[in-house]
Amino acid sequence: MNKALGTGMKNTQWFLPSTPSFPCSWDRSCQCNSSSCLKVPIFCLVKIVDILEQFLREGGLSALMWEVCQQQAQAASPELQETLLNKVVCLPDHLSNKLQGENLPIFLPQNYFPLLGTEIIQVLQRISDSLRGGLDCSISFVSQVLGKVCVHGRRKEILSTLVPCLTDLTKSDCIWQRMCWRLVECVPDRWMEAVVCGFVQTAPGADVLSRLLGNLVVKNKKAQFVVTQKLLLLQYSCPTAMLQNLLGYLALDNSRRFLLLKVLQELMETWASSSAVKHSPVEQQLYISKAILICLSHLKDVEIDSHRQELFTCMMEGMKCHLDSNLPRIRCLGMIVAESISSRINTDGPILKFQYEEDDETRELKSLLTQMLSPPSVISPLDEGRKDSPSAVTEAELKPGRKPLAAACAVSEEGSDSELDSDDDFIPYDMSADKELKKTKAPLYIRDCIEVLTGPEDMDKWEATMRVLETLIQRNTAATQEVSVELAKVLLHLEEKTYIDDFVELRQKALVTVTITDPIPVAQYLTSQFYSMNYSLRQRMDILDVLALAAQELSRPKAPGKNKPSSIQTPCIQILPGSDSSKDWRKIVDERIKSKTRRFAKGQSQVELVCAPNKFSSVAGHFFFPLIQNFDRPLVTFDLLGDDHFVLGRLAHTLAILLYFAVNTVVAAAMGKALLEFVWALRFHTDSCSREGSRWRLQEAGLAESAANGEPEKET
Repeated sequence: MNKALGTGMKNTQWFLPSTPSFPCSWDRSCQCNSSSCLKVPIFCLVKIVDILEQFLREGGLSALMWEVCQQQAQAASPELQETLLNKVVCLPDHLSNKLQGENLPIFLPQNYFPLLGTEIIQVLQRISDSLRGGLDCSISFVSQVLGKVCVHGRRKEILSTLVPCLTDLTKSDCIWQRMCWRLVECVPDRWMEAVVCGFVQTAPGADVLSRLLGNLVVKNKKAQFVVTQKLLLLQYSCPTAMLQNLLGYLALDNSRRFLLLKVLQELMETWASSSAVKHSPVEQQLYISKAILICLSHLKDVEIDSHRQELFTCMMEGMKCHLDSNLPRIRCLGMIVAESISSRINTDGPILKFQYEEDDETRELKSLLTQMLSPPSVISPLDEGRKDSPSAVTEAELKPGRKPLAAACAVSEEGSDSELDSDDDFIPYDMSADKELKKTKAPLYIRDCIEVLTGPEDMDKWEATMRVLETLIQRNTAATQEVSVELAKVLLHLEEKTYIDDFVELRQKALVTVTITDPIPVAQYLTSQFYSMNYSLRQRMDILDVLALAAQELSRPKAPGKNKPSSIQTPCIQILPGSDSSKDWRKIVDERIKSKTRRFAKGQSQVELVCAPNKFSSVAGHFFFPLIQNFDRPLVTFDLLGDDHFVLGRLAHTLAILLYFAVNTVVAAAMGKALLEFVWALRFHTDSCSREGSRWRLQEAGLAESAANGEPEKET
């Protein structure tokens, strides 16, 4: 029968439009005996489909694969195996092409491939019994079937049936574990990627994936490339759970941990690459950040100690690249990853801490670092019912939203009522008679202020000193001039030892006041320190702000014995960005009222402006020229024309401010020429802020030079 069926299938051509005609003798219902009849042998097709359906329902696929596995052990024909492999895997496609819309449900892909997965389990069961009986058997044909199904895009259908069964069978049976490892090891390299990705995606956890794959990534180079390169660095479509399974699989066995360290090193190099940060999408950078945090959560203390310097170097480079980005999301990713690396490599010392807005993405990233480093332990059924087991206590304590008292009640329900007393039973202490502690007396002399700021930590006295320092400098100008440079040095390096609301403002005002009191020595010190090493960008910008504010104060006209009229408007410099416009609401309202008010009066309409010498004219050169002379000399930690272009824009702005306040002085022409040469070199700068700023500075420098030479100002 099989021979006749095979001959009929071979000689019969199905109903395609271009197929030749068949003799009428094939169809018994046809009454003509003409050889030109176009009737198709439908009864043969229906019969073959019925036989195939019965073949599948009675377990014929498992019997066929088992027969091939036995023949492989005896060196069967490879051509026959290849033909059977194509027919088994592509059967739904062949039948759908022939039957079109009349295909049976069992031959549909969503039904056929789960059935094929069940048949593979039956074959593996027979192989297991054969091995236990001491008989040789081959599993490579089953591996080829699995690989070809996965590469044809049906891995979800077949692995959804195969993986749960293998997960249960490999829990406590070492033979099934070795069979499963052999099953994936025998997959040809051209299909290995599809199989590995399918297992990683379908496995419910890293421990299950480790049982199913074994040390496949160590034995097979193709699988190692897929796991360590393709799934982590060449794409970013895997969900977070799949990433945890993949990296947890590498961390669960000591023979695979070297790959975990290798993966972490390559991820850190990619994260710290400025080119990758600039040109890769944000989603891929988020994917790499998640992978780095998961790797860090699996590292042991010994491994961190051996790679501490490498992690620190990559952390500094990557943090710089991310913080230089214009996208807030990328900067936030850099902050979170840098904080996480710092917390792992500096367990005993200070760690990095940034300020950023908390959202679902940041909380998810932080949770990846705090996951369990070891696989969860299996609790026996006898321990599940115990209320005093340690696992029950931990579970109750860690449950979010429950108070510790409620957790204790859930653990020990039989305890007495005396053990459940809460803090509500305590009577509040009467503090009505308490008196406020006497405030610390502030120092009265400048040298005492320096001693307090540089001496031992007395927080109350330190805060009092900061609040009176500006007033003391204004009152004792002679004493301040004796120690002006020393006081400026202390204030420039001063850090906030205790929280003060307006610490930055108090420190800035004190620096400005000491610069006004003794301008030449202090300006020389500040300008020399601007290009010195071991200063942060914040300190360098503080120097620029202090010089600009001091120049503004020195250039203001102050007539002796007269107060400045309130109606005179002086130019205002906005140094710190992000000021709140709501604080000037009264000024805005007054201007609106003034613009809409009509006044009928005689006499002088404006108050006469006060004329006084410009104190800034004699010291303008000490403020301006030292700042402009060393801008093109890069230091180890400071490169104005390179990565520190933000400070370059602030420097150009400060130089323009200094030129503005010295516009009518003798040195203004030289300052204008120097500023013109300085900003002319920045007109093609890569940073947009520096380019736009250079155009305005060019305009200001040209106007200042014209005014100094006595030429009339041109409209621009």
